[in-house]
Amino acid sequence: VQLQASGGGLVQAGGSLRLSCAASGRTFSRYGMGWFRQAPGKEREFVAAISWSGRNTYYADSVKGRFTISRDNAKNTVYLQMNSLKPEDTAVYYCAADRRGGSLYRESYEYDYWGQGTQVTVSS
Repeated sequence: VQLQASGGGLVQAGGSLRLSCAASGRTFSRYGMGWFRQAPGKEREFVAAISWSGRNTYYADSVKGRFTISRDNAKNTVYLQMNSLKPEDTAVYYCAADRRGGSLYRESYEYDYWGQGTQVTVSS
């Protein structure tokens, strides 16, 4: 599976962005998907995860209520809608795929495939 993240950019605090992660391959609909982010000088951190069906989601406390993860299996795409953005959301955002699909993981080592990252910058 190859993952291609897009949709990052520069936005003012309080604004919104929607990230997309397009996946190649016919098995996308079986995979659990996650979003992670890494700010300069910091470790990569979990943002959100979604099960293969889309019925179950899981968020980091720092983004709960502001970010929404969703997926469209017909389009082989997972999304991250980010609202009420804050300067501390500034980071490179990565999407990742978990072949097992059924559970939701917040640890990066649980994921098998990674996209290349897209930069999100939130100005104050």
